Amino acid sequence: MNNLGKTIFTEDEIRKRVQETAEEINAYYKDEELIIISILKGSIYFLSDLTRHLTMPVKLDFLSIGVKKDQEKHRVVTYIKDLDLDITGRNVLLLEDVVGTGLTIGYVLQHLESFQPKSLRVCTLLDNPAKRLLNFDIHHICFTMPDLFVVGYGLDYNERYRNLREIVEYRK
Repeated sequence: MNNLGKTIFTEDEIRKRVQETAEEINAYYKDEELIIISILKGSIYFLSDLTRHLTMPVKLDFLSIGVKKDQEKHRVVTYIKDLDLDITGRNVLLLEDVVGTGLTIGYVLQHLESFQPKSLRVCTLLDNPAKRLLNFDIHHICFTMPDLFVVGYGLDYNERYRNLREIVEYRK
C-alpha cells in the first residue's frame, strides 16, 4: 500500500532554498569559524547540502536524542550521542530537520547554552508553527510547512523514505 501523497517541496525548490539559506548564514558569520551541530538522523541530507555552500571554516558535530514517555506520560529526552567538540566560546548553529512543538529543541538549546557558546543560533529545514508550544528564535528557516506529516530528504516514517529527493505528504 502506498501511503505517499502529494509533493510538498520539490527537489529543485529544496536545492534553491538550501542555497539561499547558506548565503544568509555566510552573510551573518562572514569568515568566523562555525560549529554546526546536527540532530540525527533527519537533518543529515540537509546538513550535507547546506555545508557545501558555506564559505567560512566549519566544524561538524552531532547529537542523537531519544524521546520517551515516563510512567506519568511526561516526555523524557535522553542523549544517545552527546557532543564531541568543545563549544565553549564558539559560534554554534543548531541544525534541525523539523521544528514542531519546540519542546525537544528547547531542551536541546538549554543543554547547549550550558556550555556557554559565543553565539547559538537555530536553522531548520521545516518549521511547523501550527504545532508550536514553546516559543524561541529560529534564525534561519528554509520552509514553513503545512500541518501535515511529511517524509523525504532525510525525514522518515519508521526509518523509511529518507532517501526521497523531494518532501512529500505521508498518510498514515
